[in-house]
Amino acid sequence: MMHVAVFCGASGGNDAAYAEAAREVGHVLAVRGLGLVYGGGRVGLMGAVADAALEAGGRVVGVIPGFMRDKELAHEGATELLVVRDMHERKLVMHERSQAVIALPGGFGTMDELFELLTWRQLGLHAKPMGMLNAKGFYNGLLEQAAHMAREGFLHGPTRIIAHERVEPLLDELLASVVRV
Repeated sequence: MMHVAVFCGASGGNDAAYAEAAREVGHVLAVRGLGLVYGGGRVGLMGAVADAALEAGGRVVGVIPGFMRDKELAHEGATELLVVRDMHERKLVMHERSQAVIALPGGFGTMDELFELLTWRQLGLHAKPMGMLNAKGFYNGLLEQAAHMAREGFLHGPTRIIAHERVEPLLDELLASVVRV
């Protein structure tokens, strides 16, 4: 089964549209027979994407550091819940268990996960397609900054970020870009 890693906030944000977008991602992944690999939380956008995937009969793999599980933030209803040492191991395991990546709105943790995997791809450590669900234009500023960095000569190699405001076209383009081995 192909899995998609989803990076997103443990917060729901200030607009219900973000949680709705997360629920749509979880639902669409499950309906398409794709597994979800995510940060293992039961709150915020993390909980929304996982709950929607589970409700639609999907496979959900949560990857959570032990200190977060101890704070009772783990989604014990996930199909598989992996407890890892720290945030670094979480990113590595999520990377190893997925064939594509989607970033939903989130904070510094989401950006950390996204940028580390983008850096790994630019360095040739993987060839997974990377996407952002640009719900309510959340990533407009980041996309403008990435274009500026490319124009100024600071991005080289496979730096393309697939971005859409809607789930279906984002997923279609990501899946079309998956390198089959």
